[in-house]
Amino acid sequence: MESEKEALKELIVDVQPSEVHIALMENHRLIELNKESSTGRTLGVGDVYLGKVKKVMPALNAAFVDIGDEKEAFIHYLDLGLYFTAFDEFVRRTNPNVNAGEVFSSIKLGPILEKEGRIENVLKKDQMLVVQIVKEPISTKGSRLTAEISLAGRNIVLLPFAEKVSVSQKISSREEKKRLETLVRSILPANYGAIIRTAAEGKNAAVLVNELKALISKWEGSWRKLSQSKGVQPLFAEYSKTTTILRDLLNDSFTDIYVNDAKEYEEVRRYIARISPDQEKIVKLYDGKEPIFDHFEVTRQIKSSFGKVVPIKQGAYLVIESTEALNVVDVNSGIRAKTKEQEENTYEVNRYAAEEIARQLRLRDMGGIVIVDFIDMESGEHRNELYKYMVELMSQDRAKHNVLPLTKFGLMQITRQRVRPATEINTTEVCPVCHGTGKIASSVIIDEQIERRLSYYVSQNGAKVLTLKVSPILGSYLTRTKGLMGSSYLTRWKKKYKCKINLSEVTDFSVLQNEFYDEKGNKLDG
Repeated sequence: MESEKEALKELIVDVQPSEVHIALMENHRLIELNKESSTGRTLGVGDVYLGKVKKVMPALNAAFVDIGDEKEAFIHYLDLGLYFTAFDEFVRRTNPNVNAGEVFSSIKLGPILEKEGRIENVLKKDQMLVVQIVKEPISTKGSRLTAEISLAGRNIVLLPFAEKVSVSQKISSREEKKRLETLVRSILPANYGAIIRTAAEGKNAAVLVNELKALISKWEGSWRKLSQSKGVQPLFAEYSKTTTILRDLLNDSFTDIYVNDAKEYEEVRRYIARISPDQEKIVKLYDGKEPIFDHFEVTRQIKSSFGKVVPIKQGAYLVIESTEALNVVDVNSGIRAKTKEQEENTYEVNRYAAEEIARQLRLRDMGGIVIVDFIDMESGEHRNELYKYMVELMSQDRAKHNVLPLTKFGLMQITRQRVRPATEINTTEVCPVCHGTGKIASSVIIDEQIERRLSYYVSQNGAKVLTLKVSPILGSYLTRTKGLMGSSYLTRWKKKYKCKINLSEVTDFSVLQNEFYDEKGNKLDG
């Protein structure tokens, strides 16, 4: 069926001197926008550190941990993981004089931490522990951590110090589930567990073996750092944002990946060749003269999508307000023409709004609580259908989320996992007339201001021919309004200053905007 057909996806990678911007497009429409520093990586979800306990907080059953950031990170007792004692023993026993591999495989996994245990019985001040970021610093809060380390690949998630091998519930075939579980169990070394992802369905043994080796190598590659120094330090980082997006989203519907930098292009191409050799050809190096985001109309879509007011279709629009506690989205029908059936019209506008809201949540990476004020509908059936439609739209969102049915007041509550600060882009520009002050000169004295500048250009610069560009409204005022001498302002100025003034009306100018140009067409300073 057409509705079940995957949307065509393009990834546009814009490499700048200090940042890399990544745009995900579906059917040429901007869906996700990510960025990362290219001069030095900041804290990111998935990064693993050797941290030091700074404060144990029994009242919170949690601890604050130093991972080298200016804000102390936070870990709750329940985030220590079932086999924290194994990780703890590994950190304590590892040193330059022992074989870390032998230490790792010799550690016993049991017993597991008690579910109702207390953190003060497990962690002490200055204790070193291996932790992974699950939530980036947001506002005044530091990173949220887990001590249950996982390394995500395209097909497999590797779990050090674990014994479970679980298979994605999205793989429906029992035979395939059994095949994958048996295969992975047979190649996992001691003290490793794994989660088999949906993408592994149908993959042969060689692909899974190679990926598993790469993940194990990444984890064991951090042991040297761990052995040599017990100070706070990063052990290894998650993949770059580009490869992370490809790892999680790449499928047969990906048509093109465009990169404007040769080095990044090679990295992406090699990564695709490793995880999906058949798709290596979709990676393309962009070398056009026009900026890559301009060429693919990403810039235009950013400007139209990140403002407070977001247009939808046929005059309807959203108003989006964000606070630290929650986000509020108001749906407005705007100037949309009314139909004979007001209820049907309202339902249609709300469906358009739902589509844009689902896109905006991904695009801005908005998290926490989102309250949507849809236009009121009397029909209970329509409210239920709108709720089902929003659930369907949100199913494409990788972030964990929950959608609640509409209340009788037309409000819908959505919770969405917040793991990093929301993307905010300033889409406004400084007004050329008020220069950002919000105030403009009185229209009563605009003629005096223009004449003062005209006098300067004639007397000081010796100008004989000038072009004055104005808005149509101001042009009408200068040519038709009668001054004290019984003639228009423009006529009087020509006679007074003995110069030629060509008046040019510019429809894009604001009401009182005006600019002088010399005989050669050069703009003169105001």
